[in-house]
Amino acid sequence: MIKKILLLCTFLLILSCNNSGKQDSCGSAWIGGEIVNPKNNFVTISHNRNIIDTVFLDGNNFFRYKIEQVDPGIYFFQHFEYQALYIEPGDSIMLRVNTIEFDESLSYSGKGAEKNNFLMELFLLNEQVDGNLPTYYNISPSDFEIKMDSIRQSRLDLFKLFMEGNEISKGYEAIVNAAIDYGIYSKKELYISANAKRQLYDENIDIPEAFFAFRKNIDLGNEPLRNYYPYFRFLGYYLDNLAFEKYKGEAPFDRQSFTHNFHKAYIIDSLITNDSLKNSLLRNSVGGYFLNGDNAQEEAKMLEVFKSLNTSPADHRELIALGEATMKLVPGNNIPNVTLLTTDNTVKDLHTVIKKPTVIYFWSSQSAKHYRKIHTRANELRSKYPEFNFIGINVDDHFKKWMRIVENSRYTPQFEYQFENFDDAEMKLLVNSVNKSMVVNPKGIILDGNTNIFGLEIEQQLLGFLNK
Repeated sequence: MIKKILLLCTFLLILSCNNSGKQDSCGSAWIGGEIVNPKNNFVTISHNRNIIDTVFLDGNNFFRYKIEQVDPGIYFFQHFEYQALYIEPGDSIMLRVNTIEFDESLSYSGKGAEKNNFLMELFLLNEQVDGNLPTYYNISPSDFEIKMDSIRQSRLDLFKLFMEGNEISKGYEAIVNAAIDYGIYSKKELYISANAKRQLYDENIDIPEAFFAFRKNIDLGNEPLRNYYPYFRFLGYYLDNLAFEKYKGEAPFDRQSFTHNFHKAYIIDSLITNDSLKNSLLRNSVGGYFLNGDNAQEEAKMLEVFKSLNTSPADHRELIALGEATMKLVPGNNIPNVTLLTTDNTVKDLHTVIKKPTVIYFWSSQSAKHYRKIHTRANELRSKYPEFNFIGINVDDHFKKWMRIVENSRYTPQFEYQFENFDDAEMKLLVNSVNKSMVVNPKGIILDGNTNIFGLEIEQQLLGFLNK
């Protein structure tokens, strides 16, 4: 019944706008829909890096929201994961998404749906190519160009067919062409950076100058695109390659290094012509560096560079807090003493549960595949390195659900904890990824504040710490 009512509302909105006699006579637009298997009780809608509103789900997991004054362009819908959609005045877009397969299940209906379903189709096609991209890195530059040009032409042909059956605006046409072009440009930049990494093994090949011709088409300050993923991601890859040109005779290609991000920050400042885009790129680059940093002096220097180049007070507040937090997690410092819940529902400090060298890893009930995999990996390492404890910390806020998983999976209670206050612990320990792990000595001194428990290097690290 609810679905029928919502569809009727959509029809009435379409009718009222179409009967007004002008294409953009409705300065407002509607967005709504159904969240299948919701992970919380709300969605957020944003535009130009600003959250417009938080919209709560009803008892049937539906939501509905009116954007009063629509600025035609890219908006973002978020429910844990997020996706871009193009909204114009008069649109009345209904969506349906299943959080188990977010991107694959997302579909639109109503006025404005066709253009967003087409963008979604392009997104998924691009993801398929990304999955195969590593196999293309070994082919010659000319063969790679032929492959990419063929993919681009197939996308343009698809768009031509779409335009024959749908009336679209110039603004939407520009967005689709950007999605196609910058998607291909990204892959060419990744080919360049993959080749740069192979210099370390003397396996790189000469890329002819003609390969770089696509760079002549780059817009370094596009306002409508500045928050659009294909464009923003491309700029990141492009700027990475320009940064490497500054130090390629001194060190290997490393997106996470201080040297790389130091050069990249100044390149962003010198080349990007849109101030909002410049601020976003600086925030993204320096923020990513902080999350992987392990040298407090270099991080402090990077923070000063950021503050001198970025002009957003909000970005300053965010990155100062992040930088200060990461500087506390460098090797040699005590791990922050956050509070934990035990399986007996008692509170303990993190420091009190560290009895010997310890690897701390994190997991969530949101992904059964991941928490099974990470516990299997922890058990494997525990059998190989009995000198270490391996402690799993659940990052959710539902005690009973966590306990059911621990009991049903037969995890050892003495190695399982849950954050008492996730927001506080997240900022202190910077749990930005459930793949992140931390290694500390028996006194809680950090040996590595950000390692990957699934990575091959962790075993070398553990052996190294034992042999010190």
